[in-house]
Order: sequence, then C-alpha cells, then structure tokens
Amino acid sequence: MTRPIPFARGANAARARQKKTLLLPMPRHEADRLALQVHIALDAMRLTMGNVNAAQTLCQAMILTGLLAEAGYGEATFEQMRDAENVITDAFDRGRDHGVWSLHEDGFEQFAAIVSTYDYQLRRAPLAAVADASDRLDRFRAGESFGEAARKRA
Repeated sequence: MTRPIPFARGANAARARQKKTLLLPMPRHEADRLALQVHIALDAMRLTMGNVNAAQTLCQAMILTGLLAEAGYGEATFEQMRDAENVITDAFDRGRDHGVWSLHEDGFEQFAAIVSTYDYQLRRAPLAAVADASDRLDRFRAGESFGEAARKRA
C-alpha cells in the first residue's frame, strides 16, 4: 500500500507557498473576470452607452497597463499613454458637459490596444507585479504622486 506524501503544515511552509503564489500569474478565471470588466467598459464607450464608471474603468486599466509595462510586462510607450490620457480626459469632459459617455473612433482604437495589452499582462505578469501596480494606483488615487511613490521605493 502506498503512503501519502507528507506535506509540511507549519507557518514556514504556508509562507513559502504564499511567496510562490506571488511569483505565478493570477488564476485564469480571475484574470478573465478583470479583463471582461474592461472589455465591457470599452464596448459601452464605443457604442455611446458608457457612463462615468465605464470611463473610470478604462482610465484605471490605462494606468495599470502603464505601470505593468514600466515593470517589464508588456509594451506601452509614454506617447501611447499620453495620447490615451488625452482621449479619456476628453471622454470625461464630454460626459460631464453633455451626458454623452463615449470614445471617438481613434480613441477607441487607442484603448483597444491598451485593453489588449492589459489582457496580456493579467495572464502573464506575476501576481506580485499586478498587486504592486494596483497598490501604486490606490496610492495615486489617494493623492500621492507617482514621483513620491518612486522615491519611497528607492
């Protein structure tokens, strides 16, 4: 009769498993769930059926994409992010002023590329990198500049 393999059950073993988990990409179902939210927001904005939440979702995905690319996961240029920032700012202005939450055709194309990169990053980047980018986004939303965050990490 075969014997079961003994697995360590102590605190050190749990920490080791947690560290290993952070080195792996997030589970596929979780990456799909996050990506689907961004794809739905992009489609709603394309169809002129968006709202402030859809625009915020795209804005957050844009920032996370830039942060993950900066960390070495995926491709995103400074110019691409700057242009996308202008596109989403225009969408926010149009939504606030006229109640029309949408992206123009060029803006849609720019964000479609960003969303594709974001999909790739969610499936490939280690969970630790995604968590770090998310933490940086949260600190930015709380009022800390990206420059301050970089100085703290250094």
